[in-house]
Amino acid sequence: MLAAVMHTAFFLLLTASVARYLLRHPGSPDTPWIIALGTALALLYVLGPALGAAPTLRRLVWLGLVTATWVVLVDLAPSFAWCAVPLFFTALRTLPPRAAIVLVATLTAFVVAAQLRLADGFDPNLLVAPPAVAALATAVFVHMERQAEAQRTLIDDLLRTRRELAATERREGTLAERQRLSMEIHDTLAQHLSSQQMLLQAADRVWDADPGTARAHVRTANGIAARGLAEARRLVHDLAPTELAGGADLPEALRTLDAGPGVTVRFHLEGTPAPLPDRVQSALLRVAQGALANIREHAGARTAALTLTYLGDQVVLDIADDGRGFPAAAGTPGAGRGHGIPAMRARLGQLGGTLTVESTPGEGTVVSAAIPLEHHP
Repeated sequence: MLAAVMHTAFFLLLTASVARYLLRHPGSPDTPWIIALGTALALLYVLGPALGAAPTLRRLVWLGLVTATWVVLVDLAPSFAWCAVPLFFTALRTLPPRAAIVLVATLTAFVVAAQLRLADGFDPNLLVAPPAVAALATAVFVHMERQAEAQRTLIDDLLRTRRELAATERREGTLAERQRLSMEIHDTLAQHLSSQQMLLQAADRVWDADPGTARAHVRTANGIAARGLAEARRLVHDLAPTELAGGADLPEALRTLDAGPGVTVRFHLEGTPAPLPDRVQSALLRVAQGALANIREHAGARTAALTLTYLGDQVVLDIADDGRGFPAAAGTPGAGRGHGIPAMRARLGQLGGTLTVESTPGEGTVVSAAIPLEHHP
């Protein structure tokens, strides 16, 4: 916002200075030089935003050319002196603080000299007003830069704290889940296996002397094994996605997904639905959730479409968004910060499936997961 105001002010002041010179000095032999230098200054100033704000060599050369052109103009026509005010901010944005203050003081000295040349007599205000304006502009800019830097630091701290908190919560969640599973396994499967071992050892000891008792021990061990198998199946079921709990199928689970506020998610079903193995349903649901998480964090999309297609010998899930996309050579969005795409490929690879990612800058991204069904009865 400030940059736009300064650019507008510069061109208004430059236009007014040219007009003033032409009105005050009609037919002057310096007029062609004034017009040429004014045009050159305007063209040079237009090149500034394209060079960025960083103090690169090209940016410094550009600032030197702009300043030199302005100095020549002020020497020929002192009325161009007030074009220096926008140049103050340009210097402050481009140079280190000390160098910028030196340049601002130099420009201010030229402004004072130019105003004294224009005055009919000595005016103390002309000695005080330009330095005061320059000091005020410098103070305002430095204050705004410090506030902006403080805000950037605060935002960085908040983001870092948020990442650390999320990592801590994930670790705590993982530890809690491990503890729960260890307790479940200890209280069920481990106890069943221990009982089976004791019964089979007892049966082995009395197998010849008391076959009836030995067979009873074996039957009891068999019953315990059946209960252990049921407990193992229950544990596996508990690890499945909650969206697939209660007998829900994959299309129903996909319809319930979202990508957070501001993103509209639509679901499409193509082909004739067929029962899918639990592992296939779980893998495709996890891929959809991971893709939607990437869309929420990286794509800047407004809409996303999930398309589940039954092709008889395979099932395909496409996740498309209208986000910013990325160049093919850049890999995948967020690749440097997480394991989403590699995890999807690994999950699908365990089932013989494949993952394809297609994206174009400004045209969105399509993630396609395909799993063959001939090896998953």
